[in-house]
Amino acid sequence: MSQEVGKRVEYAVELKLAAVRRIRAGESVRVVAEELGIRRKRLYVWKDRYTELGAAGLERQRAGRPRKEASAGENGGETLVGRGELLAARKRIAELERKVGQQELELDFFAEALRRIGAGGKRSAR
Repeated sequence: MSQEVGKRVEYAVELKLAAVRRIRAGESVRVVAEELGIRRKRLYVWKDRYTELGAAGLERQRAGRPRKEASAGENGGETLVGRGELLAARKRIAELERKVGQQELELDFFAEALRRIGAGGKRSAR
């Protein structure tokens, strides 16, 4: 399942994939890490690579991360190009949610200001 290469330990893709699937299914990273004798940080890296690149992200790396090529992944045939669009869309959604939150704060501020002006105006008219 694992082999040592120099001082680094290489894990089989099947082991990585099984661990990531367990985490994505809701199992605790700590529990999976303890059971497999792997550091939690490594599991988080595997999970992130799987999310970004699919099963190709879990394959042995020679120099850096695997190249992004448009190929069918294990995520229902989703291509890497589609993942890039998905990441861009998520970024845009987060941006818009921040704007909506800011606008809600501004509306609350101005509503309170108008309420105070209205209350002040009634007192001075008496």
